[in-house]
Amino acid sequence: MRKKRVRKIFDNIEVLDAAAKGKCIAKAPDGRVIFLSNVVPGDICDIQTTKKRKAYYEGVPVRFHHLSSQRVEPECKHFGVCGGCKWQNMGYQHQLKYKQSEVTNNLQRIGHLDLPKEEPIAGSKKTYFYRNKMEFSFSNNRWLSLEEITSENEIENRNALGFHIPGMWDKILDIEKCHLQADPSNALRLFIKEFAEKNSISFFNPREHSGELRTLMIRTSSTGEVMVLLQFYADNETNRSLLLKNLKERFPEITSLLYVINRKGNDTIYDQEIHCYHGRDYIVEKMEELEFKITAKSFYQTNSDQAYELYKITREFAGLTGKEVVYDLYTGIGTIALFVASKAAKVIGIEAIPDAILAANSNAMDNGIENVKFFSGDMKNIFNDSLIEQEGRPEVIITDPPRDGMHKQVVEQILQIAPERIVYVSCNSATQARDLALMDTSYKIIKSQAVDMFPQTHHVENVVLLKKRNL
Repeated sequence: MRKKRVRKIFDNIEVLDAAAKGKCIAKAPDGRVIFLSNVVPGDICDIQTTKKRKAYYEGVPVRFHHLSSQRVEPECKHFGVCGGCKWQNMGYQHQLKYKQSEVTNNLQRIGHLDLPKEEPIAGSKKTYFYRNKMEFSFSNNRWLSLEEITSENEIENRNALGFHIPGMWDKILDIEKCHLQADPSNALRLFIKEFAEKNSISFFNPREHSGELRTLMIRTSSTGEVMVLLQFYADNETNRSLLLKNLKERFPEITSLLYVINRKGNDTIYDQEIHCYHGRDYIVEKMEELEFKITAKSFYQTNSDQAYELYKITREFAGLTGKEVVYDLYTGIGTIALFVASKAAKVIGIEAIPDAILAANSNAMDNGIENVKFFSGDMKNIFNDSLIEQEGRPEVIITDPPRDGMHKQVVEQILQIAPERIVYVSCNSATQARDLALMDTSYKIIKSQAVDMFPQTHHVENVVLLKKRNL
């Protein structure tokens, strides 16, 4: 017979600090750390454990005795259920403090690095409605609240258009209003859901792989352009045309109306054909004098205003005089490469995704920039001696890798090339610290500055300037 798990309750426990992945930490009477959600440092509460491990517990607050002075009232009615904005209950100035602390702790604890006095974190002027891209999922079997589950009333409409419940791939929370993307985002989403229900256009069932409407992506730009991409599972041309036609008429501000027919097991679109129903197949983003074409598959920083601040810091750290050869690793659609090109003699951008390189070359041509070249391939393979011999040794390397950081072979190649300066942009200061530790014997950290791209969340970017040590 399976032994029943006993859950403990710890009384009057103070929440001590913010931790990784948006959680907070407290200390149990036995000395173990407790990881918690939906609390703020300074809260005092009773905690019920949900998991027990050798070195820590996971738990939930069940009763509050004292509320922290760092608390604020969350703006969103879905807070606590939707996992997207875990820090909405914390004042923004406190969010910045904990993000700065996380970067410092990772660089020191993981990398064992000597840090100069850090530049103050660059906070975001917009703390809500700052995202330029949102993705929503359809479901005909939405997440039910506890009140709905315990109610005796039969729930007839189970359709949802919203976000996945954290940790539950087949449960979608129906969103009434999201505070992350500015208008017309909410109006678009609500119209699509209402129109589909009125016209019996079916919602996707992820378990049975049936239904028509699968996902919705909305992209906006600082130039006022709007992209809407609807992903369909079943190919019902009548219903699809009806929805797209009415969407176009109801929202004339849409400049790019796209759709995908995707019958795969997953809903990624990167290997799918994008169909343009109306307008162009891209929108335009602007930064200083540069214009970037953003397609449905393009990676572009999802906070346009803070992307500009991030790139300005990167350009400043690079210290370019107009004479340098610069390599931009993980260049994406070439945003950083093109942004620094006017200050460099030559810029080489490298990216694994061929479509991104096509977009980078197109952006360079559209902006009349001739001192950049882009190459596509696996970074650890294409970033080699042959490329360096062909294009020249860089005085400056800028690297902006994905969350996993750089492959060890890429780090080794950078050390072999030995540029005068390295600017390392990272969305994960833990893997950044690991990579910086590998370079520590040859390079010294001169500057470090965190940039908050995602208010109301624990995520933070960090930019580090390295200079070659005089050995």
